Amino acid sequence: MNNRLPGVTIIIAARPDQADIAAVAAARRLDYPPELLEIIVARGKQPSVQRNTALRAARGELIYFLDDDSVAPSGNLRRAAAHFSDGKVQMAGGPSLCPSEAPPLEQVFALVLGSWLAFGPSRARYTPVGALRDSSEKELILCNLITRRETLLAFGGFNEKLYPNEENALMDNIQKNGGRLLYDPEFFVHRRPRSTIKAFVKMLMTYGRGRAEQFRLYPTFGSALNFVPPFFCVYLLALIILELRPLENSVTPLQIAAAAPLGVYCVAVILQTLALMPAGGIARSLLAMPLLMASHIFYGLGFWRGLFTKLNRGGNESSIEVTLEKIQN
Repeated sequence: MNNRLPGVTIIIAARPDQADIAAVAAARRLDYPPELLEIIVARGKQPSVQRNTALRAARGELIYFLDDDSVAPSGNLRRAAAHFSDGKVQMAGGPSLCPSEAPPLEQVFALVLGSWLAFGPSRARYTPVGALRDSSEKELILCNLITRRETLLAFGGFNEKLYPNEENALMDNIQKNGGRLLYDPEFFVHRRPRSTIKAFVKMLMTYGRGRAEQFRLYPTFGSALNFVPPFFCVYLLALIILELRPLENSVTPLQIAAAAPLGVYCVAVILQTLALMPAGGIARSLLAMPLLMASHIFYGLGFWRGLFTKLNRGGNESSIEVTLEKIQN
């Protein structure tokens, strides 16, 4: 692309009746030549289908995917466009950050999402980590992802049987075929986490289900780490059964040995909580402590569910109504 600015299409998936779309207002404020910028809102009830439909109608050389509540800083597009001067770069992304004005509970959720113990390398999706570098689907997230249109079309877009994790499978495939994926910690959006405990738990289970379904369709060694939470759930269940003995019986060496890994895990939770305190403060970090454990349990339960679901959510594109709106910027 040399030094010229490429044309960019911003694709935003939204619900059919959604009136207030924060991503649209932010997209209109981007510092980018209007004649090179196209904004498409794809309305429907299946985001993978919505994005694929908008992709086929897009004119931009680059496609910038935003969730409906992603608020991108004005300089994002110019920063991202520079990365594609290297012809091997196929995708670039960065973190989704909790805005400072978010309610305290949401900021607690953000601490959990950005912690090593809860999300491992995927914490980079929710907090800036390191410097600009080659990366993988473990660190990039679809609510803030820019890619070449020709690459998406060449790979057939997103697998419509997957939601979530449709982008993860696609990124894996692109990388296996020699494409570079970049993580830029300064290429970020602001996006509020879930607003309630119930919604946060549902999100964890959805993430677990999506990863299991992705593994069923595209098994890779890279998914090995994602099996830890589901096996942790099995371990907890087995431990509870083992410890359910009459009170008059003494504790056996087997019970002590079986409980030892849980003791180590609890120490890890405490250490992670202490590590969160410099940035999150004492109160929020202590509130995050039980959610660190909950993240593994509910992700694990979702993963088990995803191993047995029917992979038919995408179905036939013609059976899912999608409405495209081109926004004047």
